Amino acid sequence: DRLQAQQQRDQIMAEIRTAGGQQLTDLEQQVATLKPKTVVADKKPEYGYHSNIETQNSAEKWVQIDLGSARPVQTVVLHPCHDEFGGIGSGFGFPVRFKVDVALQPAQNAAIEWTTILDQTTADFPNPGLLPVSATADRSVQLIRVTAVRLAPRSADYIFALAELEALQADGTNVATGAVVTSLDSIEAPVRWGRNNLVDGHWPAAADPTAERQLADASKALNTLMSSLLTTQRQQALDRLAATITAADAELRGLPVGRMVYAAATHFGTQGNFIATQGKPREIRLLHRGNETQPRELVQPGTVPLSSTDNHVFQLPENHTEGDRRAALARWIVRPENPLTWRSIVNRVWQYHFGRGLVDSPNDFGRMGQTPSHPELLDWLANRFLQNGQSLKSLHRMLLLSSAWQQSAEQRDAALTVDADNRLLWRMNRRRLTAEELRDAVLSVSGSLDAKMGGPGFYLFALEKTDHSPHYEYHKFDPADPQSHRRSIYRFIVRSQPDPFMTT
Repeated sequence: DRLQAQQQRDQIMAEIRTAGGQQLTDLEQQVATLKPKTVVADKKPEYGYHSNIETQNSAEKWVQIDLGSARPVQTVVLHPCHDEFGGIGSGFGFPVRFKVDVALQPAQNAAIEWTTILDQTTADFPNPGLLPVSATADRSVQLIRVTAVRLAPRSADYIFALAELEALQADGTNVATGAVVTSLDSIEAPVRWGRNNLVDGHWPAAADPTAERQLADASKALNTLMSSLLTTQRQQALDRLAATITAADAELRGLPVGRMVYAAATHFGTQGNFIATQGKPREIRLLHRGNETQPRELVQPGTVPLSSTDNHVFQLPENHTEGDRRAALARWIVRPENPLTWRSIVNRVWQYHFGRGLVDSPNDFGRMGQTPSHPELLDWLANRFLQNGQSLKSLHRMLLLSSAWQQSAEQRDAALTVDADNRLLWRMNRRRLTAEELRDAVLSVSGSLDAKMGGPGFYLFALEKTDHSPHYEYHKFDPADPQSHRRSIYRFIVRSQPDPFMTT
């Protein structure tokens, strides 16, 4: 689901880029060129005000200053922050959508009557970088409030941050310095972040104001173009796909941590005589009469021919890798028209249940092997298995529910005369129960069998000295341990040291 959602998201973004054309490419290039020029000339350790962190950008935040009394204010100026956290830099935490309100202090118990002097709540405001954002007040005010209705993205969360808020009079005097600051919430982490930093007279300045303004203009033009390209239908689709990807990532994070495995590899650092091939296939030549000192023509990658007209040599590009050869072999094995794979699988399953395969030489379907006792049945089973999603479970179920498997093993003289070897299955073949079946039967009749399915396996031994050469001490295992009372299919098998109980 995640891969499909990611592919659909990439397809939508490709459609947007196609629709944007050269204009989109030029604006992106302009922004990328100007960004390195917008460095900070003067940056104090006091960064500014920082709200609490939110997981949704729709959380509303506000910060407010009180001038102490009604003061004539011509312009309110917002100065953005600069912080390298998450590689953001200029404009760190500046709200995507916001408004600036002013008011006089109301009479006791009266509601505050706010007047909006700047409203950017209906459309996304481009990141201003380090350029100040101004709003004309032209009135007497005491309270100034900035409300963020859509927070700025950080790494995986959302915030609201401002370096400085100025309240300028007509002569340029800033009457906001040292004002009382309140807010919905705040990260108080002196000296970098704090409410009082909003009115301390410090903010980061751009070393090249011209480049900063050009970047702001280019960013605004880019955002405007993207807004026109990002239609409601596309935005809804992207939001839905983002939710799918987020849910899939959360599910993946919930999986247990993987264990180290030792596997064959072609890319690794050279260690003594172990030299990595880096995926390049080694050269193999035909040896004259099997003599390795007399190599002849180069052997091409391929497989065994299935008929005299079969093209068994893989068609690969000249500069192919070892992985390409493996992939070609895998595709050859599982291709639907391969006559061996599907017949071999169903023959093995048949052999497991009936004691003998329809082809009595399961390792050899070639000229030296046995012919099938029921060729039509073998073909029918192979085709059914292929067409039903290669479901082994379905194949097992069908065979076990068949009249052939459920028939009696009773001997009949007339049939014995015609088919003494029972190749035509006129009776069920007798077979010994496996150790696993006997163990599970003992647990079942004793009432101790745990029927829980799936999950990690269990040990039937005590594991000791794991640092070097592990010891599998079967005689030290407690058979009364309920953790081991599950079906034998879930037991951990040590092939180098089999369980004595399961080999008798």
